[in-house]
Amino acid sequence: MPNMPKVVLPHPLGGIPLDKVYDKLDVAFDEIVAQLTLPPAKLDAVSPVGAFGGRVEISAVDEWGDLQRELLERGWGDGLPLVPPTEARVQAMVDFCGLPADHVVGVVEPGNGVATVENIASNAVMAGCSPQHMPLLVAAVKALSDPRVFLRNIQATTHPISPMLIVSGPLTQALNINCGSGVFGPGPWANGVLGRALRLVMLNIGGGKPIAIDKATMGHPGKYSYCMAENEAANPWPSLRAERGFGADTSTVTVFGCESPHNINDHESTTAGGLLTTICGAMAQTGQNNVYYPCELLLILSPEHAATIVGDGYSKDDVRQSIYEGARIPMTRFSRENIERRLWRYLAKRYRNRPIDTPVGVVQRAEDVLILVAGGPGKHSMYAPTSGSSHSVTCPIVKADGRPWLPSDFQA
Repeated sequence: MPNMPKVVLPHPLGGIPLDKVYDKLDVAFDEIVAQLTLPPAKLDAVSPVGAFGGRVEISAVDEWGDLQRELLERGWGDGLPLVPPTEARVQAMVDFCGLPADHVVGVVEPGNGVATVENIASNAVMAGCSPQHMPLLVAAVKALSDPRVFLRNIQATTHPISPMLIVSGPLTQALNINCGSGVFGPGPWANGVLGRALRLVMLNIGGGKPIAIDKATMGHPGKYSYCMAENEAANPWPSLRAERGFGADTSTVTVFGCESPHNINDHESTTAGGLLTTICGAMAQTGQNNVYYPCELLLILSPEHAATIVGDGYSKDDVRQSIYEGARIPMTRFSRENIERRLWRYLAKRYRNRPIDTPVGVVQRAEDVLILVAGGPGKHSMYAPTSGSSHSVTCPIVKADGRPWLPSDFQA
């Protein structure tokens, strides 16, 4: 509703005394009255289709010089060089995925831009993707558009959160997606361009422009690209896709809104109990959103750590229960303000009127711990906190008729 009256109060409002909030309201009071008493405007809902349905023709002599400046000046990029989305390149993307160019995959918040196959393809080209990446990106955008992800919150918050893509299944190798050593780092694999393509979809279709809409206080490098794959060959337990009901031939992509991964170093523990003590200690931090909201938490175990834990007969559910019970912080380590304004407000049934040494958990339910195995040799694992409102969504990578894309479909 573009004609809706609005008055913007200057940041911050949270975490300041109430009288300071009233001061800001006093300054804006006349403007609020003026907006409320203007003649009613026509508050038509605007269909987002028209806003993202057209094409733009740009003439440029040098596609790596003046065209780059033109693309960035139009606000279409992330600050890095973009592959020009020519009609031929975009059409090759559309042709490979087997869906009509105008097929609507989802609506991307907060701008409610309609993600069609064609404009997903345009962003994929700019990110450096190949046509073979389109089936995965279509599934990723479908997951991103699911209300459970709460993309509106991810796109317009001060919290450093970004959607991580987690790829599972036989297409991992076929699409050259890294699941081993340096899984979050640079390399000659597709992780970088796939994660970047989703970010450009969020910028260019969803409208999540830095500073204007994306208000992250600092952000993190995953806001450029954030993509990994499960190392299923080194996983002693069922994979994430198997846990979520998908068969052996079906590859999936999971969108998980989270912070950057935090390292967990343990070269000494030789038992599951010892290692989980270290993991729980690393997770038990007061300055994370997970302690204030009922939300998920991601644990990424290295193959060596996973082998140590399973060697003592632990299942994934055993690990989840250990984290639920062990990753806790005494309430005495929280400031009085955080206890009153956060713990008592958002988790009142659990913490209000409880003793001051009550332990505060990093998850409210054991089943909210997601466990993956990834990475290569070395006794380092990682965990990633979340924002509090976003939940992971998994979508299968399937063709228009519902059959799974298979590695044989990507062979030259």
